[in-house]
Amino acid sequence: MKALPKVAVYVYAGTVALLGCSLALEAYDEPLGINLGFTSFLDGGPPAGPGFYVTPYFSYYHADRFKDFPGPSPQLDAFVGLLQGIYQSDQKVLLGGKWGIDVILPVVGLGLSDPPLRAHSSGIGDLLIGPYLQWDPIMGQNGPIFMHRIELQCIMPTGAYDRNDNLNPGANFFSFNPYWAGTLFLTPKWTFSTRVHYLWNDANDDPGVNVPPTSPYFNARDVQAGQAIHLNFATSYEVVKQKLRIGVNGYYLKQVTDSQVNGQSVSGSQEQVLGLGPGLLWSLNKDNHIFVNSYFESAAENRPEGFRFNLRFVHHF
Repeated sequence: MKALPKVAVYVYAGTVALLGCSLALEAYDEPLGINLGFTSFLDGGPPAGPGFYVTPYFSYYHADRFKDFPGPSPQLDAFVGLLQGIYQSDQKVLLGGKWGIDVILPVVGLGLSDPPLRAHSSGIGDLLIGPYLQWDPIMGQNGPIFMHRIELQCIMPTGAYDRNDNLNPGANFFSFNPYWAGTLFLTPKWTFSTRVHYLWNDANDDPGVNVPPTSPYFNARDVQAGQAIHLNFATSYEVVKQKLRIGVNGYYLKQVTDSQVNGQSVSGSQEQVLGLGPGLLWSLNKDNHIFVNSYFESAAENRPEGFRFNLRFVHHF
């Protein structure tokens, strides 16, 4: 795979955990360590062909509304750093796709304002590992038209976890979170990108105990979060040639099956959230790129609703 001409940058960020956490509250079951808005513009392809990529991230999340929470909403603050390593090969293995591997390690700092609720203040989050196939861009007369990728992401239960805490850096269960990502060049300067995930979660066989006796989660032997679909979407326009793109970015999560406690479905447990906001991509050169993305959440059900800020740096060796 060669670096492509006539385009500022093709940014590949792999699959990224946003929080790498578990929020053990009534009906708040989905792992917070899924990719909600960490990838955005030009997500369908790599910036500079095969080789090694290193991507550090910083994220801040604040929520002062816990939708459908039984009682006054606490305030949540999360500071997250992630280190991502990617290897993109130049070897075709299936239908023209070139193999690669993506590894992400999060470090999480957490805070909850409500004294009855407890947070594991800091620690290592769950490790993400994803083999993937990247296809070369489909080219037109004026440059690329379309590029895409498939990754089989696995979220490993390696993070810090304490069943006495409502909020933990680790989820204490395995998740399978594959995705397809693509970028369409509507014009040489105007692009649309999306990434669509399917989420399957294994059971947590050591669920949190800090829940009220009236909750269906009280004295649970195991809890299994329902299956979900979540996607990122973004459109950007190149305002400074090969340097600056600005645009709008968003994400949407929809749980499609009920969560289960001790193998029994919990009615009304399905989660949902929508995030929208502005963003930009600054290309220092073909090997170094900075993403800035912000999101304001709405339409939340059974999960926190707040504001998210992401800063991401991509370097190609």
